[in-house]
Amino acid sequence: MDRFLSNTVSRIDAKGRVSVPAHFRAVVQKRGYSELYALRCLDLPAMDVGGLDLLDRYEQRIALEDPFLQTADDMSFFCHGDGTFLKLDQDGRITMSDFIREHTGISAEVAFVGRGNFFQIWEPGRLAAYGAQARARLLQLRQGTKPGERPE
Repeated sequence: MDRFLSNTVSRIDAKGRVSVPAHFRAVVQKRGYSELYALRCLDLPAMDVGGLDLLDRYEQRIALEDPFLQTADDMSFFCHGDGTFLKLDQDGRITMSDFIREHTGISAEVAFVGRGNFFQIWEPGRLAAYGAQARARLLQLRQGTKPGERPE
């Protein structure tokens, strides 16, 4: 398997570390990541986590912008200056820093969510709420209704 799939919740230990799920670690190893990079989601209380290919994806988008405009500068700040490196220890754990906790609201448990080429870190309650909203939006699309409308 070479994709981050599924989700799981893990407890944070007394030293502020949490075990990355074994199947996520297997993907990290298969892809040859020596470090992980975590970016704050712009519109969600979650962190996007991946290898340098995650940064590559953002940098390709930045390269399409005029380097003299504010958009390119904002995008560069977002992907280069508003994230953090995560180092897996020998037991497959990462540290939940204040930077991550403040953005996500994580306290005692961490939800890991596969997103294909990357994964996300969430506070479990916030993930549950987001999941319910996402399913409701998809159901509305399937039923051909707009948000707030009832199917006929």
